[in-house]
Amino acid sequence: MHVSLASRMQTISPFYVMDLLHRAKQLEAQGRDVIHMEIGEPDFPTPQPVIDAAVKHLETGEVKYTSAAGLLPLREKIAAFYQQRYGVTVSPQRIFVTPGASGAFLLALGVSLNADEEILMADPCYPCNSNFVALFGGKTTRIAVDAVTRYQLTADLIKQHWTTATKGVLVASPSNPTGTLIADDPLKEAIASVHRLGGCFYSDEIYHGLAYGHPAASALQYSDGVFVINSFSKYFGMTGWRIGWLIVPDGYTDAAERLAQNIFIATSTHSQYAALAAFDDSTLAELERRRGEFAKRRDFLYENLVRLGFTIPIKPEGAFYLYANCANLTDDSHQFALDLLAAQAVAITPGKDFGNNQPQQWLRFAYTTSIGRMAEAMARLERFITVYKRGEP
Repeated sequence: MHVSLASRMQTISPFYVMDLLHRAKQLEAQGRDVIHMEIGEPDFPTPQPVIDAAVKHLETGEVKYTSAAGLLPLREKIAAFYQQRYGVTVSPQRIFVTPGASGAFLLALGVSLNADEEILMADPCYPCNSNFVALFGGKTTRIAVDAVTRYQLTADLIKQHWTTATKGVLVASPSNPTGTLIADDPLKEAIASVHRLGGCFYSDEIYHGLAYGHPAASALQYSDGVFVINSFSKYFGMTGWRIGWLIVPDGYTDAAERLAQNIFIATSTHSQYAALAAFDDSTLAELERRRGEFAKRRDFLYENLVRLGFTIPIKPEGAFYLYANCANLTDDSHQFALDLLAAQAVAITPGKDFGNNQPQQWLRFAYTTSIGRMAEAMARLERFITVYKRGEP
């Protein structure tokens, strides 16, 4: 059969961590004990009230389509959550329940981005975001950021890189891979700058709830005219349920519903009923306990990586990642990650997954496993580094 790929596929980059995961799974099949610090998936199980709510609905047998925008009671609960947590009022009509945050991105860009328009993003950033832009024929301009701006875009950087082709700006706070937050005033200034330039502001807030000092501010605290992407995957611990949400500005609600009807029909019904229990007091209490455990893991991993010779310019304030500079150890972080996996069965993510900003000098470590497992990973890493420095195979 003749294969004729769509030309857009030339701009869709691979997700290199999935190759690491595949190799790790092969090692496990051979009986190796692999410590996974590569994938952004919490090791905690789905909270029990969420499971119970799903089972209760499944037992009715009435697992039918919902409206494309999602269950109204769930959209109302999300709206109430924003009022409680951020002090902002959001109409449920502006909230769309989606198949994960990825579905929210597709919906947000689908209703707002034209072919050949560009989106500004920080570099490093989550790799799939630029691929979503490419899928709609858009272009991504990655802006190299560093510790000076806490690896985040600022109003000044936005103004410096804005062109006639720029449609908008995407920020992520807390960010993947750096775990840094945009402080309140810089976030407010960035939004105001984009509004003055006549563009769209997209706020990736999927790690909200996972902050270990000052809580992350929502873009909605500073403007109603923003797109906000969120998810039940990270803080709420529901990765495999594939459910997230998008909040759109008023003028986009009809278009978002039409697009959702066509590309999703509806988000998984049992996942939506499960998510109704995500906001229960008992669930939130458990999630806060877990947040405290993530903070302990962050501190443990940070101290050990610094001890082993990695440089981490800013201690992460959120999410569950450490983005560590490994220039003292190697000039090829991708090969370092492959060799570490082969030699010591510790899986981590190379910087090449996150952009073009000196990726060969960076590695991402996810603290999504227990301190006990991370202690073993650090012991293995230390043994590997000792051999690596001697240049031995």
